[in-house]
Amino acid sequence: MTATFGKLQGNTLELSPGLNILEAPNETGKSTWCAFLLSMLYGINSRERDRTGYIADKNRYAPWNGGTMSGRLECRAGNQELTLLRTTRRATAPLGEFQATYTGTGDLVPGLTGPTCGELLLGISREVYERSAFIRQSGLAISQDAGLERRIASLISSGEEDTSFSEATEVLKKQLNRRRHNKTGQIPALEAELAEVRRQIEDARHLEQTLKQALAQVDTLAQQEALLQAELAHLDSWEAQQKQKDLVQAQQAAQEAKQRADTLRGRLEAEHIPENDTIARLRGAIVNLETVRKSVDKARAERDEAMKQMLRAEAAVSESPFAGQSVEQVRREVASPPSGTPSYTAAAVLAVCGLLAAAALCWGLWSMGPLPALGCSAAAVLASAGGAWALRRAARQKAQADALLKRYGTTDTDAITALANTYYKLYEAQEAAQANVNAKTATADALYATLTSNEQGILLEVRRFAPAAYNIPTADTLLRQCAVRRRELQEADAAAREAAMRRDLTAGQVPAAEESSVPLSPPSRSRAAVTLALEDIRGQLSAARSTADQLSGRLHAGGDPVVLQSEAARLENEIHTLETEYDAIAMAMEVLDQANTTLQNRFSPALGRRAAEIFRAMTADRYGSVTLDRSLHLTAETTADGLYRDASLLSAGTVDQLYLAVRLAICDLVLPNEDPAPIVLDDALSNFDDARAHAALRWLKDAARNRQILLFTCQSREASFFASDPEVSIQRLTDAAEVV
Repeated sequence: MTATFGKLQGNTLELSPGLNILEAPNETGKSTWCAFLLSMLYGINSRERDRTGYIADKNRYAPWNGGTMSGRLECRAGNQELTLLRTTRRATAPLGEFQATYTGTGDLVPGLTGPTCGELLLGISREVYERSAFIRQSGLAISQDAGLERRIASLISSGEEDTSFSEATEVLKKQLNRRRHNKTGQIPALEAELAEVRRQIEDARHLEQTLKQALAQVDTLAQQEALLQAELAHLDSWEAQQKQKDLVQAQQAAQEAKQRADTLRGRLEAEHIPENDTIARLRGAIVNLETVRKSVDKARAERDEAMKQMLRAEAAVSESPFAGQSVEQVRREVASPPSGTPSYTAAAVLAVCGLLAAAALCWGLWSMGPLPALGCSAAAVLASAGGAWALRRAARQKAQADALLKRYGTTDTDAITALANTYYKLYEAQEAAQANVNAKTATADALYATLTSNEQGILLEVRRFAPAAYNIPTADTLLRQCAVRRRELQEADAAAREAAMRRDLTAGQVPAAEESSVPLSPPSRSRAAVTLALEDIRGQLSAARSTADQLSGRLHAGGDPVVLQSEAARLENEIHTLETEYDAIAMAMEVLDQANTTLQNRFSPALGRRAAEIFRAMTADRYGSVTLDRSLHLTAETTADGLYRDASLLSAGTVDQLYLAVRLAICDLVLPNEDPAPIVLDDALSNFDDARAHAALRWLKDAARNRQILLFTCQSREASFFASDPEVSIQRLTDAAEVV
């Protein structure tokens, strides 16, 4: 074999007849070589898809180098040596291209194609091969399969492989389920359809009765609608008559209102009553007079207050010692004030000293002679005269000081100057107060003149139409009366317009008068009540008609009751036929099950005996017999106590040995004896202990005398066991196959 397959990159593996021990560590391609052999014989299912926990072979074994999958297998079939080639042209169909030729030639092997290659060369289908001679460590257990059943049936019956109990049972079960499976199938569907038809028949009968009731209700409501429409027509006629009366009354009211307005207008014109704008203007002017009068009163109050301030300023000026003098006069007077208080003591002392000096001088001179004495006398006289003058001057100064004290209350010139400064301020305040009085007086006089002029103007204008207006209050009263009369005219005009509008509106609403002049009786109900009742009846009538239409539509949609009865009869006949078929199929399944039981009873003992022989050899006579039920469930009997133990109760190694024994027994009994198919074991002995592994190896060597057996293993004990046996081919594989 030469493979470009998964991790195999053009690797080659050459095998020998008989038993081949292929030893290799894990992950060196043992399982890949097994899968490659199976794919070369039976191809790869390109339609298989990945699913949870499982990768399809087309993806699992895609070449790791990214190339395309391909392989070559050289084998012997009978006396012919063949070369099988599988290549990949489309990535979606790996190993889809197949060619089989006679080795060493280019001649194609007739009839050998990709889909039929494995079955023609091995004599069994892929399903049978995988459940018998192709043994993986993870696939030792035996599962039921249609292909395996057909193979077993062919061995114990007619030899034909076109029948299988499970397939036949599946077909019959499908037919049975097709007719009835729980609540599905033809019979439940027909029963449901029959129930639906019967329901439709019952619904149709119920609908007919309901439709009759709905049509009767429609007639009753239509009669009530007609009565209400007649009542509404009577109400229309009565309201028309009332509107005619209302129109006559509106015409009379409009005429009366117009006449009253015209009468009032004529009186106002005759009495020369002014228009509203004139009245409003004059009344506004009177209102303004009050504002001006208030302004006059305020101006006069301010004038009086200014007068009081002026009088206080004049009183303050008159109380000053400078009263009656102008500011200039006071300034001149203060600029040259009289002298201060005279000193009489100094004058007397001066006079006495003069007299004493004169006396001393005279005595001295007298002692000197008469002439000097005369001179001294004259000096004494002069000194006395000086003293007398000094006394007179002092008397005059005292008189002046008394006058200052009387006028100013002080003789101090600084105090007098202070009084003068105060007088200046008081004088200026008096003049300012006088000016303020003059200004306030002028303002008050001007406002009063304006008030008087406005009053006269108003009175003159009012007297044109109200001669009795002799003062402003009377004029205001007369203007109010004029305003009232004008308002009466406005109200009369408005009433006339409103009456005319009501007349015109009523005239537009009055329908054409009927010829009958007989007064109609008043209606028993209002229009709102009749209209509400009519709307209610119409709503009920519409709903009733809609219901009747729906019932009629449903009745027609449901079909004719006669047709429905015929359909019900047809469905009952079909159900009866299917139930008869169902019973027949059930009986056939029962007979088939009995036949299969018979076949299983014929095959299982032989398979059990052969499996027991192999199992006894592998377990050193620990187990004596093996039994299988119809589903290939296994039990084994121990030779020590004769008890049968279920496979699930055995150890992992023992159950693998049991399954391997059954697999090998199936190969002996089921697979063709001529040119038998090779047995492939992928780590099938990994759970065996050494003793049982040696027993199994001895059995495999004996079996390999008639067929090729490939044993892939990750352990060295198999190669060691056959190390000195030339009949066994031993190879130790690495990434590239090596022969040891």
